[in-house]
Amino acid sequence: MKKLALFSLAFLGVLAATGVAFAADEATAALNVIGNVALAAGIGIGLGVVGPGIGQGITMYGALSGMARNPEQTGTLRVYMLIGLALIESLAIYALVVALILLYAFPYNETVMKYLGAS
Repeated sequence: MKKLALFSLAFLGVLAATGVAFAADEATAALNVIGNVALAAGIGIGLGVVGPGIGQGITMYGALSGMARNPEQTGTLRVYMLIGLALIESLAIYALVVALILLYAFPYNETVMKYLGAS
């Protein structure tokens, strides 16, 4: 697991440096940065929903097992399960918000807008 994390970090470092390494002119460098920001947002939301997805699965398994073993506590378990699922889902929403901030709060400069054809 440690090797995978180290490889992933090195891969993302190389990926982040490509905009600088292969920049032919200012417009191409700016577009490379925009591409890297979009890639970071995609990877961020992709990894940001894996944990909550696993957490929701474990929560559902535990709640349904508890309901099957002790049917008279079904109402109480259901309430706690729904509260837990809402809190877990908020983590995925936070990841989405961060990805949207990366995409839409990125300051587009004049060179990029001129290159894209928007005046």
